[in-house]
Amino acid sequence: MLRYARFVLMIVLVPVALFVVAGTAAALDCTEAQYPEEFGCWKKFAWEDSAVTRGLTYRLSSSAHNPGANSGPPVEEAQAFTSPVTAESSVFGRIQYGKLADNAIVYAEPSRGAAQVRNVGDGFLYATVNFWQEVGGATWYQINQGEYVHEDDLRLVEASDFQGVTVKEQPGRPFGWIVQDVTPSSQPDGEPNEAFDEMPRFTFFEVFDTALGDEDWLWYRIGEGQWIKQTFVSLVDVSPRPEGVGPADFWTKVDLYEQTFAAYEGDRMVYATLISSGLNRWPTREGLYQVWDRYENYKMSGAEGQVDYYFIEDVPYIMYFDDLLGIALHGTYWHDRFGYKHSHGCVNMPILDAEWTYRWSANAPEALYVWVHTSDPMDIFG
Repeated sequence: MLRYARFVLMIVLVPVALFVVAGTAAALDCTEAQYPEEFGCWKKFAWEDSAVTRGLTYRLSSSAHNPGANSGPPVEEAQAFTSPVTAESSVFGRIQYGKLADNAIVYAEPSRGAAQVRNVGDGFLYATVNFWQEVGGATWYQINQGEYVHEDDLRLVEASDFQGVTVKEQPGRPFGWIVQDVTPSSQPDGEPNEAFDEMPRFTFFEVFDTALGDEDWLWYRIGEGQWIKQTFVSLVDVSPRPEGVGPADFWTKVDLYEQTFAAYEGDRMVYATLISSGLNRWPTREGLYQVWDRYENYKMSGAEGQVDYYFIEDVPYIMYFDDLLGIALHGTYWHDRFGYKHSHGCVNMPILDAEWTYRWSANAPEALYVWVHTSDPMDIFG
């Protein structure tokens, strides 16, 4: 595995101050760099059953997507979307990662009496774990050849298994995912209707109608008699090709307002998912770019000596597009906050989605175009 970069590049995520009100990217901002034990800008949602969005053909008539025994007849089935097939060669689930404690000591052997290789410093620090072993009643993790970390200084992390959808037919209406657990209301601006089941984070849905509620918040009808406020969701809608992209080109849209991603071949959408773009302090720049370098995995680091110092090994499926700031699309194993701003400037993607994009774009007639854009949700209402 590649572990040592030849240059320093802008990265991805730093934990930030806890938000109070959840919503779409435009509805909340997390701007202060901190390094608490738990991720900042984080709320512990009940998303244990990620099968809601995996291994399924998405149908709004299913109980997962049209909850509530009294919700009326099922709405039209969503045939255009399917779960992507994960390649047998996928790295997902094959690599273990760990979060390093500030100023952790790395030893040459699994013993506190062994020679000290280095102090990792103070910052946002992650390493790939090759293996671990019990020595003297303690667990030691090997993070590189000849580098061991004591269990007190490393916490294993589990990468998100969320994955977006393959789009089989051009969508005829907006669609998206729940980003905070919510129980639908029977009407716009209504209270949650307890007759409906709660919809967990990452539930997929389509929008069948839109209404403008109090304080100009949009409400979306996602099932028969079921309405959800826009602050609980992230949406995708079909966009025309940006100027400069040809009818046979492969391109992607990164929507900074909705915190979503869509992949296109010419005018046809072929894939969509959630992402996390840069926080307000490190915004992802808008514009039309092309991928200029790509790596299956590589180390990312930067801001050494500053409060936002980061050092992250083996970031998967990197596709650099903004050469001025070294910003990339890439897989992300250190958080699960997709659907919210949560990065140091890069476009954080679930690993499975980054892998799909990396492999798909390898067949592009030209280098992959990346259009970073802020949508206006009122376009849907209009």
